[in-house]
Amino acid sequence: MSAARARVVSGMRPTGRLHLGHLVGALGNWIPLQSQYDCFYFVADWHALTSDFADTSQLTAYTYENVADWIGAGLDPEKSTFFIQSLVPEHAELYLLLSMVVPVPWLERVPTYKEQQETLKDKDLSSIGFLGYPLLQAADVAMYDARFVPVGEDQVAHLELAREAVRRFNNIFGAGTDVLAEPQPMLTTFGRLPGLDGDKKMSKSLGNTIHLSDSAEDVRKKVMRMYTDPKRVRADIPGTVEGNPVFTYHDAFNTNTAEVEDLKARYRAGKVGDVEVKTKLAAALNATLDPIRERRAAVLAKPDRLREILFDGSRRARTVAGETMGRVREAMKIVYR
Repeated sequence: MSAARARVVSGMRPTGRLHLGHLVGALGNWIPLQSQYDCFYFVADWHALTSDFADTSQLTAYTYENVADWIGAGLDPEKSTFFIQSLVPEHAELYLLLSMVVPVPWLERVPTYKEQQETLKDKDLSSIGFLGYPLLQAADVAMYDARFVPVGEDQVAHLELAREAVRRFNNIFGAGTDVLAEPQPMLTTFGRLPGLDGDKKMSKSLGNTIHLSDSAEDVRKKVMRMYTDPKRVRADIPGTVEGNPVFTYHDAFNTNTAEVEDLKARYRAGKVGDVEVKTKLAAALNATLDPIRERRAAVLAKPDRLREILFDGSRRARTVAGETMGRVREAMKIVYR
């Protein structure tokens, strides 16, 4: 990793097993960045507590399994720094110091704050931690002087909050210089995968997912139960391709474009049944997942090596974080000698 490269920072909450939505929405974007940037990828275990504090029994297990999925998908710990958020306590310190200067209304206006309160009614989201999680995200990226943060369109508001927080901090304490770097968004291109049940989003909480760790047979069974065109009750009735989750998945994962176009043409004409379409989708998905599962299993077979990767990465991250916090304390004149 070259220090001269612009730095990219991104994280993922360990709230469950990773699924295809993570592959196309995050990992698929992270992997190619490794060859161009100095990438810091972290397990956001403190962020997991913002909505899942009531049950932390699986937090560490999901941390290790998720990172095994990262490596299975193609992330390389030799090219990127992998670390665990809570092993770099400077994140909490910078979050606290930023909270001294960021007004509460800035946090309340982040769109997902109210959206998640509406959609996650089964969870207690009344905590200061939930309100402040976009500010903790700001600390996460500002800590490493991140030039770019890969985000989807639904996360741009979070990053804008981070940019405003950094700007305000610099204005108050910078004395004409930038103590913290203002991160720029790097918009990801692929939209959300629909859930297997036709819901607009594949989500762990909705149970409509295909996990990266699912067996080939599990994948086949889940695909055969997938939602498709509800108006098509027989194979000889012309079907709708647009908005059909089965074909959305074909477009995303089936590399045989001629086969996909043939299936679409026959589906629209009422000349192919759902069984054939889904069988070929299951084959395409398993062709994608087979090497991921193989690499994942190899990583999990060496748990000491996995721990070593994360602890070494966390030490590297903490070295950078220590330098940043030294700068922050000097700027704030909170230095005792």
